[in-house]
Amino acid sequence: MGVDAKVENVDIETTTDEEATSVERSEKFETVERYYKRNIWTKSQVSEAVGVWITEDEFYDIVGEKYVVPEKVPTDTEQMVSEAKEMQMIMMEAMADQVDVIFTATPQGLCASLVNENILNKVKIIDLSADFRIKDVNVYEKWYGIEHKAPQYIEEAVYGLCEVNREKIKQARIIANPGCYPTCSFLSIYPCVKEGLIDPNTIIIDAKSGTSGAGRGAKVDNLFCEVNENIKAYGVAGHRHTPEIEEQLSYAAGEPVLINFTPHLVPMQRGILVTAYASLKKDVTYEEVKAIYDKYYADEKFVRVLEKDQCPETKWVEGSNYVDIGFKIDERTGRIIMMGAIDNLVKGAAGQAVQ
Repeated sequence: MGVDAKVENVDIETTTDEEATSVERSEKFETVERYYKRNIWTKSQVSEAVGVWITEDEFYDIVGEKYVVPEKVPTDTEQMVSEAKEMQMIMMEAMADQVDVIFTATPQGLCASLVNENILNKVKIIDLSADFRIKDVNVYEKWYGIEHKAPQYIEEAVYGLCEVNREKIKQARIIANPGCYPTCSFLSIYPCVKEGLIDPNTIIIDAKSGTSGAGRGAKVDNLFCEVNENIKAYGVAGHRHTPEIEEQLSYAAGEPVLINFTPHLVPMQRGILVTAYASLKKDVTYEEVKAIYDKYYADEKFVRVLEKDQCPETKWVEGSNYVDIGFKIDERTGRIIMMGAIDNLVKGAAGQAVQ
């Protein structure tokens, strides 16, 4: 059976009845030998790194002996982390030779530690972590508690909200996929802020998310018995999506914006519902506000502005890339209530990245 792979810009075909050319073999073997002789990686790990399965006979050709599992494995944690990161870098660079776009859904800080000019000159990177969402590196490091490993790329990175930054996204090398709460919150509020309809510093956002929004980690707080028949606030006055929402609203308002953002965990698998409140700067009618939302979203495939007195529901967007938006004017208090619903796993993550 033939296996096609590309390793370091060289196409290789390994078959049972035909050997690769001497040039191709030397390219592949050089990479294999570098890792095999360091007595760190198993054969399968080396095979994964170079993008093609390495047979026992091929190892014999390279190192002059049959492959054996190394007896010594590094026990120093720092060394192991360093070696793992080097392996990730090699895999990233290998992918850059084979594809046009790389999606990185990695822990905070990892993507920033891997990107370099060699990779960015070959592919677009769409990063689902927060590494390139926030322009102020000091704000990022404060809220995420880690050092940013590639601050030189922050300025060129584009916030990946197609409804706002479509043209910039087309030209970008690094696209920062927005967070789930920021996506729903910002799209629900954006037209009112952009048109100066509300006082942005009076915005209060109440958001509710299903348990998948907390990730797949085995945490006590996410166990069925903890979540079922229960609802609770978390990250009160300190959720790390707060500065991301504030920064994007500040761009829309043309001035610094501070908000109150409180997320809640609700007993469902997926979905986000945002209810945002703000003071109106002037008296307006439903028709006037609806016209503002239509101005920004009428041609947007994945934004549905609901009819009068309709409120978004998470069931309506489940499994889709849609965001449903509604609003209600409270004449008694002079405030407007802006509402939005998305599927946090689609429009709030993977679906938006593909979009």
